[in-house]
Amino acid sequence: MHGIYYDGHELDKTLLKDLFQCQYIGHHQSTVLQGPAGSGKTYLDCALTKQACLGQIKARYICLPDLLMEYGDASIMQGKQKRLLAGYSKIPLLVIEEWLASDMPDSELYFLFELFERRADTTSTISCTQYRQEDWVTRLNESVQVEAIVVRYAHTSFWIEMG
Repeated sequence: MHGIYYDGHELDKTLLKDLFQCQYIGHHQSTVLQGPAGSGKTYLDCALTKQACLGQIKARYICLPDLLMEYGDASIMQGKQKRLLAGYSKIPLLVIEEWLASDMPDSELYFLFELFERRADTTSTISCTQYRQEDWVTRLNESVQVEAIVVRYAHTSFWIEMG
């Protein structure tokens, strides 16, 4: 955790110490890192991911546009979308960078709904975003699936505002 708690950020040092013990992964809890560009979200999520890997916990780090591109590519081959969804659903720690960075069509929103639905209470997710919790639903087209994602994650996750 050395170098994480630094001046200019009002970070909860106790929460950070707890997160670096990786017990939240065993308890299937998630984390949202929110803040503007350059606030240290990527630095912190990489440090948390590295700590999980050092503890022999399988983790996957991906930017949301890359995940959605993978999903689009999988739609070409029959059955590949289900395998992709199943694979990402089982990863103990999934780190998603650039959460809500761009608009998404309904098919991608449905994929994310299915992914988060399967991961809820069984795995952990770190989402990194520039958007505040109250902006999530409007940012994602105010659909029923989006509200379900927000209810399951935004209100039950450790929320760290980075600046």
